[in-house]
Amino acid sequence: MTDAAASSSEGVPSSEFAGVPDGFQRLWTPHRMAYVQAGADAMRAACPFCAAPGKSDADGLIVHRGTSAYVLLNLFPYNSGHLLVCPYRHVATYDQATAEETQEIAELTQTAMRVLRSVSRCDGFNIGMNQGAVAGAGVDEHLHQHVVPRWASDANFFPIIARTKALPQLLGDVRETLAAAWPAD
Repeated sequence: MTDAAASSSEGVPSSEFAGVPDGFQRLWTPHRMAYVQAGADAMRAACPFCAAPGKSDADGLIVHRGTSAYVLLNLFPYNSGHLLVCPYRHVATYDQATAEETQEIAELTQTAMRVLRSVSRCDGFNIGMNQGAVAGAGVDEHLHQHVVPRWASDANFFPIIARTKALPQLLGDVRETLAAAWPAD
């Protein structure tokens, strides 16, 4: 629901509420309260990157399973096909990963780029790791590398003006397409 649609029980539009207006539009997402109320301790206790490999590929959004690392879709993608490459082992930072883990993360990242390029015809990539909460890591206790496909036309008016991302494909459909295109070992 947008800010314009949000209102009190008396039908007063939110633009009439007390406070100083700012330049931001609001996208009301009450379903996200589960994450807010759970807090950081619950996230650490139930690490999504430790839980995913125990699920089916479809339920865990897993595209490929390697020996010491795996590839899955980001549950909150910046663009369609936004992948994460994670070691199975629960380590927080890149310097804690073993040589085998860093090698496989690098190889899976290269393969992810090739698969994304062939399937989605993207024009480029953002690749990176946010190490620690202060650096922007949403899950700061489990190392993960982002592989975000980019297109020359992906910065339309939504994120620029409305601060909203439009994602043209459902996560399950993206996972099936990428997994099917992933080369056999």
